[in-house]
Amino acid sequence: MRYLLTITFLFSSLYSYAQSAKDMAATVMEKWKDSLSMAPGRPVRWTYDQGVVLRGIEGLWQRTKDPVYLAYIKKSMDHFVEPDGNIRTYKQEDFNIDNVMPGRNLLFLYRQTRQEKYRLAAANLRKQLKEHPRTKSGGFWHKKIYPWQIWLDGFYMAQPFYLDYALTFKEDTVINDIVRQFVQIEQVARDKKTGLLYHGYDESRQQKWADKTTGLSPHVWARAMGWYGMALVDVLELYPRSAALKNILGRLAVAIEKYQDPKTGLWWDIVDLPGKEKNYLEASASSMFTYTLAKGVRLGVLPARYKAVAKRAYAGILKEFIRRDERGFTHLHGTVSVSGLGGNPYRDGSFEYYMSEKVVVDDPKGVGSFLQAANEMEMP
Repeated sequence: MRYLLTITFLFSSLYSYAQSAKDMAATVMEKWKDSLSMAPGRPVRWTYDQGVVLRGIEGLWQRTKDPVYLAYIKKSMDHFVEPDGNIRTYKQEDFNIDNVMPGRNLLFLYRQTRQEKYRLAAANLRKQLKEHPRTKSGGFWHKKIYPWQIWLDGFYMAQPFYLDYALTFKEDTVINDIVRQFVQIEQVARDKKTGLLYHGYDESRQQKWADKTTGLSPHVWARAMGWYGMALVDVLELYPRSAALKNILGRLAVAIEKYQDPKTGLWWDIVDLPGKEKNYLEASASSMFTYTLAKGVRLGVLPARYKAVAKRAYAGILKEFIRRDERGFTHLHGTVSVSGLGGNPYRDGSFEYYMSEKVVVDDPKGVGSFLQAANEMEMP
């Protein structure tokens, strides 16, 4: 009897490992049937959160070619994209770098359908980048309301779309701009002792959260580094010739492995303070690091040994964060809802601030990142 129970448990574990992306996608399409709604009663708006989820669904479609996934992406984007390419609720004048990210979904749909509205909508986002304010060193501001600031988050929001658009529509001259922005932020934000990158950089040194000498925020936030890592491998997938980006990813992988929790295989919300009171293991960043390492190996950029690091992390995610409800739907626990710098009320970048943000179930940033990690880990 004990032998049969063991076999059943092992079979169940293997099945969940192989089906995790499909199971999470089923939850997504049940929970957000038409488009992403961030909270009950809140109007649906053009948001990067949805873009991250749809990138995960896209990866599942690429692996399975199941038309239900393509239809879901199209339905979600069609809620916003009008026949002339106008994007409902999007405002270029906000110069919010987050709003560029769903452009990856538009380019995907344009390639699959050749519908002109998707090309025109993507062109609107490309126009934002042409006019987007920059630091003196040439980096995109995170938002118009956050002048002179670069956040690691913004690299995932802008750079993969920027490159994808450039390669699709023959704007090869921007490739150097993209690589340069990755190089410059690493030079500024990387701690040489730990190899980790700080969350934000204020070129003006005016923000209360910014160090007056370095301009850096005081802590290493895991999801910010996760966004940066995912951006790196997505850009390298499109432009594998960049030695500079390969070297950056190599250094990043060393730091990620160094701070992996030895017990669970996961990463702490404030990466370099493992075990500190109130600090916690965080799902979205752990998914992002898993994706970054696994994809880096698949692309041939990272040594094969990093696949074992990713496997430990993925096993930890499934054990610590994935739960099924009574209806059989899969849910992701353990994602911090948001963490930022500045704003009103003011976010000072302190450890206490990061620990004050809510940790929630099925946050779309976590769900989308998990889907992308699961797609990488479930590949043959």
